[in-house]
Amino acid sequence: MAEARDPYLHGLEVYRVGGAVRDARLGWPVYDNDWVVVGATPEALTRRGFRPVGRDFPVFLHPETHEEYALARTERKSGHGYTGFSVHASPEVTLEEDLARRDLTINAMAETPGGELIDPHGGLADLEARRLRHVSPAFVEDPLRVLRTARFLARYAGLGFVIADETRALMAELVDSGELAHLVAERVWTETEKALGEPWPEVYFQALDECGALAQLLPELVADREALDQALGRLHRLPEDIEAEQEVRWRWARLVEHLAEPARAALAERLRLPRAHADLAHQAALTRTLRLEAACAAPDGARVMAWLDGIDAWRRSERVAPLISLVSLDAPELAEDLALAWRLAAQILPALLMEEGFKGRELGAELARRRREAIDAAL
Repeated sequence: MAEARDPYLHGLEVYRVGGAVRDARLGWPVYDNDWVVVGATPEALTRRGFRPVGRDFPVFLHPETHEEYALARTERKSGHGYTGFSVHASPEVTLEEDLARRDLTINAMAETPGGELIDPHGGLADLEARRLRHVSPAFVEDPLRVLRTARFLARYAGLGFVIADETRALMAELVDSGELAHLVAERVWTETEKALGEPWPEVYFQALDECGALAQLLPELVADREALDQALGRLHRLPEDIEAEQEVRWRWARLVEHLAEPARAALAERLRLPRAHADLAHQAALTRTLRLEAACAAPDGARVMAWLDGIDAWRRSERVAPLISLVSLDAPELAEDLALAWRLAAQILPALLMEEGFKGRELGAELARRRREAIDAAL
């Protein structure tokens, strides 16, 4: 069954599975291949040079390609949460049994090395119908599948995909069961972070909201429905010229910038948010407040100075330009004023004042006074 050209696989019954099979048929780029090996033992793979990497079940890396090869396995519910499963991997487990444990039909297809499709659960038909549908009633045993299904919708919504009604019902059933409470923070954030990197991230939060999961996992977001709708609309409005690897961080900041500081802090702590994400959300919130205040009255030097201090502009000058770009999305004239004020204030450096004889507290006070003076002149 394995390709004869690969001596490491000679004599093994190997199938390509999961996302690679799905995305190839959607015409999406395939970056990684996952493989299932049927009828083999861990010892048989290690003898061939495969390196074991699976902590909870037998997964091995190919000696040369480093792609993942997992032994066919089944799972049985044995506790709460997504980790509450006992895994059974043995040469007796069939490919069909392995595919049956997967979440969605579009993820439960396999291919022989020759390209022949094996599709016991109708995944190809669901791909063509643009439908996300669960493989079996065992879907309700794993609360992580609620988030994964919402994330796949965020990836494929633009292609016309929808969640099947019966799968939506199971998602709501999972929420009502209380199983979501057993998801650890890291897993919730991992799925959310991935969703923020998808083409239609707002759909992830909408799908979670519709089944009741958002209220349990991110209750701060649903406290104000109108504000939530506006926040989801902001996810595609980001500062210009940010690096691609910063996009997810900025989307998170835009999602939560309207929240009060205690709510943002509670959310960051509960999700164990990376420090960089929490910091950027704080900076975006300060910037939003400045913009909203400026809509009512022209900002004065004290307010702009407080904003620059709040975002730690004097030590982290790289923060200023993207935040001014953020302001320009809604208030271009204010952005121009802020850019000029920053440009003038940033030219006043401690070294220049030290040459004039200032030091200690006097240096700090004079530095602040002159920077404020420059900002006032710009405004």
